[in-house]
Amino acid sequence: MLHEPRIDFYRRTIDGWIPDRDATVLVVGGGDNDRDVFQSLGFSNVTITNVATALGRADCSGFRTLVVDAERMDLPDESYDYAVVHAVLHHCASPHAGLLELYRVARKAAIFIEARDSLTVRLLGWLGLSQVYEYGAVISNKCEAGGVRDTEIPNYVYRWTEREVEKTISSYAPYARHSFDYRQGNTVDCQRGWTLKAILVRLLVPAYRFFVWLCPGQQNLFAARITKPSIPRDLHPWLLQQDGKVVFKRGWSPDRSPGRATKTDA
Repeated sequence: MLHEPRIDFYRRTIDGWIPDRDATVLVVGGGDNDRDVFQSLGFSNVTITNVATALGRADCSGFRTLVVDAERMDLPDESYDYAVVHAVLHHCASPHAGLLELYRVARKAAIFIEARDSLTVRLLGWLGLSQVYEYGAVISNKCEAGGVRDTEIPNYVYRWTEREVEKTISSYAPYARHSFDYRQGNTVDCQRGWTLKAILVRLLVPAYRFFVWLCPGQQNLFAARITKPSIPRDLHPWLLQQDGKVVFKRGWSPDRSPGRATKTDA
């Protein structure tokens, strides 16, 4: 199994966030690294989706495979216990659509690992020490794929924050309270070779490590787990479940629920 900071962070995240090794797991946009992570952790009921698998660019042997569009998955709602995606959402034309599809097909929780948005990462991009558009992935795929929606056009590297995850999910599923968990990590040890960029980054590593120890939110790896609500327990106080449907609670008033809601002007 490949040992490098991003994959080790991925493995630790899955190990901690999916305790049930018999759970059904959908890995979206997966490949060799995903196969190795889940096999090493002892998962058995894993399905990996990836267009690259069908094209022979990824080996997912040992697990079931599907070819689906990450932004429009032809799968039923809540068809897997967990839905996972690692370093794929930023290849979507709409990363938010990819996240919402992940949420839709998950029964218990959706988990994703992507780049984190921070002032430090933006500064590195401005200095040319971090890619803003991912041309490197296209070059490594013979300039034929690896970009936006796996085309030869380099994708914009969309980066996330906790607030953005919560706004996206709350907009899509406004009927209930959700549980959000987050992890941060970094890939400072990934720079190899003797290019000027690689040398400069290695020289800055000790200072960077101390800085992110003080300010962990400035790291460049970001993991999020969105645990789906239990209905009716987690419904907002202005809603109730009736005849299998969620409906507005007639007669409810924010004045009767201090601290739970406030009046706003229409």
